[in-house]
Amino acid sequence: MSYTLKTWVGIALAVVASVPATPQGLITQRNLSLPMAKMIAEAALAACKSKGFNTAVAVVDRAGQVMVILRDEQATAQQADMARRKAYTARMFRTTTLEFQKRTSDPAYAAQRDIADILALGGGVPIQVGNDTIGGVGSSGSSQETDDACAKAGIAKVAELLK
Repeated sequence: MSYTLKTWVGIALAVVASVPATPQGLITQRNLSLPMAKMIAEAALAACKSKGFNTAVAVVDRAGQVMVILRDEQATAQQADMARRKAYTARMFRTTTLEFQKRTSDPAYAAQRDIADILALGGGVPIQVGNDTIGGVGSSGSSQETDDACAKAGIAKVAELLK
């Protein structure tokens, strides 16, 4: 039996019309405020500075868009861009970039590293409220482990506000 395009469109419309429409309500989301994003960035930058590193820090929102970038006077533009990409990676994959780096060393997952703006280097940490990832913070300019610790220090500064 052969159907024309017109017949297929008619069948598809009949199927869609037979599905009862359910009302879609409002979606409530928790979002990072600018003052909180600034507190996270400042605390992360200060944590690395106290260890003798001139770093850059970026904080992104739940959509992965930059809210704050801070760069120490001695940090480079490349460090600021790497911090942004680490924050984005942590937000999008909802895990630290150190964990992402380990996971994507498996050839089955390695292609995830090829997505635009993804960076598989330690220093990115998701910002979470319970199981909801509302942003990410990235630090760049020291070792991967120290960048990770500095990003976590930024989140620790606002931990009570994330409950």
